[in-house]
Amino acid sequence: MNVIKIVIAKDFTNTPGGRYKNEGDFSGEEFRNSVLRPKYEKAVVENKMLFVDLDGCMGYPSSFLDESFGGLAREFSSEDISKRMILKSDDQPGLISEIMKMIKKD
Repeated sequence: MNVIKIVIAKDFTNTPGGRYKNEGDFSGEEFRNSVLRPKYEKAVVENKMLFVDLDGCMGYPSSFLDESFGGLAREFSSEDISKRMILKSDDQPGLISEIMKMIKKD
């Protein structure tokens, strides 16, 4: 199975912001709508894995992560997202379990 890759620091920003667009630049809502959802939908259609590289950013507000990844799980099946998405975070390994909890809670 091939992979579709997102490197957040390169494909979006290295300074993630808050939850919503109206709270400032580089929000979780903006990331989900402009990068994450389109790449996830493409991965589903093309039967590929979605690889998300979280490294290279200055840090992630939990509101950004919840709106991005938790928001995706509110739109699609959390079970399908868990099976299709691969997360990489060498800089902050704890982010992976935090994001998976956000995906599975919805």
